[in-house]
Amino acid sequence: MPELRVGDQQWSVAPGCNLLDALNAAGCGVPYSCRAGSCHACLVRCLEGEPADEHPEALKAEQRERGWRLACQCRVDADLRVALFDPRQDGQPARVVAADWLGGEVLRLRVQALNGLRYQAGQHLVLWNAEGVARPYSLASVPGEDPWLEFHIDCRQPGAFCTPARQLTVGAELRLGELRAGALQYDPEWQDRPLWLLAAGTGLAPLWGILREALRQGHRGPIRLLHLARDSVGHYLADELGEWAARYPQVQVELVTPAELPAALAALRVQSRQTVALVCGAPGSVEEFSRRLFLAGVPRNQVYSDLFVGHA
Repeated sequence: MPELRVGDQQWSVAPGCNLLDALNAAGCGVPYSCRAGSCHACLVRCLEGEPADEHPEALKAEQRERGWRLACQCRVDADLRVALFDPRQDGQPARVVAADWLGGEVLRLRVQALNGLRYQAGQHLVLWNAEGVARPYSLASVPGEDPWLEFHIDCRQPGAFCTPARQLTVGAELRLGELRAGALQYDPEWQDRPLWLLAAGTGLAPLWGILREALRQGHRGPIRLLHLARDSVGHYLADELGEWAARYPQVQVELVTPAELPAALAALRVQSRQTVALVCGAPGSVEEFSRRLFLAGVPRNQVYSDLFVGHA
């Protein structure tokens, strides 16, 4: 039986067991969200031994050389000693500079990385709160334009991160964990191509950043943004989107509810096979969007999607 060790704690585990499950079964409290190697919330550092890694390409070579692994993607086949990610030591300090409510239940959180942070519009970043809870969120800000990192946090349901987040005030401290590229970004080579942005709920966050990044880079093709929300209140950036559509004639914005969605999707018509589509939201919405984009004639290799997986 392999031996697993964390600090002063040591115990036997079943051969081939999942590292994340083994750690949490022993009470280590390793955070996770997607369990697919995308969110990077479950980082651990291997000090002795080597687990079987099913998704090694998920981390940069430099991180792997330093011993970092994604616990959800590793199996324990032999003795292993690991250290848990410590946000106080391994994370980057940040401070809340603004926290306000959009549409009633979406918290717009703006934080300042005290040591600076280089990122691209649409990337993910793991946030750690004072209680030691970590969650990945997409950046809604634009580098070089916004003096903060912006996140849109859906607080409709209680959760280990979003419930305490309701109490965040200016000056509160957070820690920043792993920065992840994600599937959504703006490619300058798309400047003359039609760009479709389809979002559900707070899946709008990265697309809001990408929309502004595209226009900042002088995008010349038409841009169509569709936002699905449960009701009109859920269109939490309606005013901002309207202002940008008024400022840029190539931008078209559609705000729809579930009852209006079938007609809106049926009306999608590809005028150019060069159309690129970026899709973000809960798995069901992303699947529905992607299916309709295929029927509308957007080539599969020109559809980029990012899933928001719910977590407590």
